[in-house]
Amino acid sequence: NSVNHNFSCQICSFICKNLSVATSVISMTVGILSNSLAFFILLKSSKRMPLKSKAPFSVFATSLVVTDLLGHLVNGSVVIYVYSLHKHWETFDPHGRVCNLFGATLVFFGLSPLFLGSAMAIERCIGITKPFYHSTGLAFRHMNKLLSVIWILAALVAALPVMLSKSYRVQNSRSWCFYNLDEPDDWLDVFLPMLFALLGLLALLFSIVCNTVTSCSLLLSTMQRKRHSRGTSYHVEMICQLMAIMLVSCVCWGPLLTCVILASKGDYNPASDTLLFLVRIATWNQILDPWVYILLRKAVMKKFYLMLQRCCRPKSRKPMRWQHSFLRSSRDSKFGPPACLFDGLLVQNTHIATTQCEIRARLGETKLCVV
Repeated sequence: NSVNHNFSCQICSFICKNLSVATSVISMTVGILSNSLAFFILLKSSKRMPLKSKAPFSVFATSLVVTDLLGHLVNGSVVIYVYSLHKHWETFDPHGRVCNLFGATLVFFGLSPLFLGSAMAIERCIGITKPFYHSTGLAFRHMNKLLSVIWILAALVAALPVMLSKSYRVQNSRSWCFYNLDEPDDWLDVFLPMLFALLGLLALLFSIVCNTVTSCSLLLSTMQRKRHSRGTSYHVEMICQLMAIMLVSCVCWGPLLTCVILASKGDYNPASDTLLFLVRIATWNQILDPWVYILLRKAVMKKFYLMLQRCCRPKSRKPMRWQHSFLRSSRDSKFGPPACLFDGLLVQNTHIATTQCEIRARLGETKLCVV
């Protein structure tokens, strides 16, 4: 019995290990393909950009997709490297350099999308509520400076544990590195994860507030105008994308950030499997972000709306039935085949030739006839 039990444990361990590796590889592959597709779509749309006000949003969106793409490449490569060496950290990483790199990249590529999503929400809020200041005060050089500040801030938070000699720790599952949440040694072990979580939640809060203000302002301006302005459809497209990004970020990152705050305060001690599960949910943010730009485009939404309209349209109208006497009376006409537009449908018949007045006399609903 003991031999069978050990054999069963070995089989379960082998299956779980291969399943974790397969999950990481699939997640990395899907993330790289999705972000690459979204990157080419954004590049194509930026070349035929109809509005100057859409350019800053496109810069931020492209930066977000590139950041997510690099995050999958770097973090996925480190994960595969750790699994390929059977998670023996003491053997391949005795000085903790790989662990520090892994933890720093997780923090950097975690905070950067949240900061970029917040910056996009603020930029759209200014563009809708203060269009004059947006067109005159926000130039491309300001966008580039803001992008640099976002990436520098995320890199500073990620490198802070190494700079303060508080290295990242290998977690209990031995497949990833993060802050020391189990047994804090001093106030820095409490401050560093708290800073990471509070900055992430603050970015989400800014996104929620700015997107709410932008949506309400756009709705009020649309209701007050009888005719839509030229760029309203593009503003709606961008607002839909921002709302989807905000929703994805809240669902993916909200549980992990809340768990980190509670664990830092000592109010909650998460199990290793629970923390790993929350991290994997957070990584799905980098997979779902590009699909926002792939699916929530104007062309795709228009096709979806037309398809939905066809499915929901009641089939009350019956096809037009021509009377036999009408066909017989026009059989020997000297005119060629006419083309008649009846209720929006083009009807052609080689045996029908008549004048516009005859059609109107026989069919009162006929709109146009070309003879």
